[in-house]
Amino acid sequence: MRDPKLREIDERAFLRRLNPMLEVYRAAMEPPDEQLPGRHTIMERHAAYPSFRAFVAERRGALPGLPGPVHGFAYGFRGARGQWWHDVVHQALADLGGEEHAATWMDDSFEVAELHVHPQAQGRGLGRALLTSLCEGRPERTVVLSTLDRRPETPARHLYRSVGMVDLLSDFEFPGGGPRYAVMGGTLPLAPYPPASSSP
Repeated sequence: MRDPKLREIDERAFLRRLNPMLEVYRAAMEPPDEQLPGRHTIMERHAAYPSFRAFVAERRGALPGLPGPVHGFAYGFRGARGQWWHDVVHQALADLGGEEHAATWMDDSFEVAELHVHPQAQGRGLGRALLTSLCEGRPERTVVLSTLDRRPETPARHLYRSVGMVDLLSDFEFPGGGPRYAVMGGTLPLAPYPPASSSP
C-alpha cells in the first residue's frame, strides 16, 4: 500500500478538508469533545490570515485503522498584530526580555498554527516532511510555534529542536487556562537535518 502523498492546498481546499483534519487533530491531541467546534471555527478563520499556507499528507482511499484519507496536516501564516496568539506571545516575550527581544522573534515571523499526524501514521517522517515543506521558501525571518511542554519531551518537541528551534517560553499557560506549552522559535530557512558534520 502506497504512503500518503504530501500536497500543498489553497484556502478553498483547506476549508473542504476541515472535518477530516479535525479528526486527525482529535486523534493526535485527544481534546475534550466540546472544544472541537471552537477549533473548527479557529481553523476556518485562520484560512483568511495573510500569506496562509497549508499542506496535507493524504492518499486516495482510507488506510486500515485510519478514519479517512488525511493522515496529517500543517498550516501557518504571517504573524501580525491583532492576531490573538501573536499578541499574547509578543507580550509574554516583551515581559520576559524587553520589547526588542519580542520584536526580534515576532515582527517578521511565520507562525506554524497546527501540525498534526494521526497516531497510527506517526513514525514515518510525515511530521518532518510537513514542517520542512511548510517552511520552505518562506520570506519571513523567523518561524514560531507552540507545542505541549511535557516530560519526557514529546516527539514533536524533538522534531522542532532538530531543525534549529529553541525554547522562547516554557511552562507557559495561555489565557483561559489549559495545558502548559512551550513557545519555540527558529530562524529561516530551517537548519538541515541531519545536521552537517563538524568533523573535517
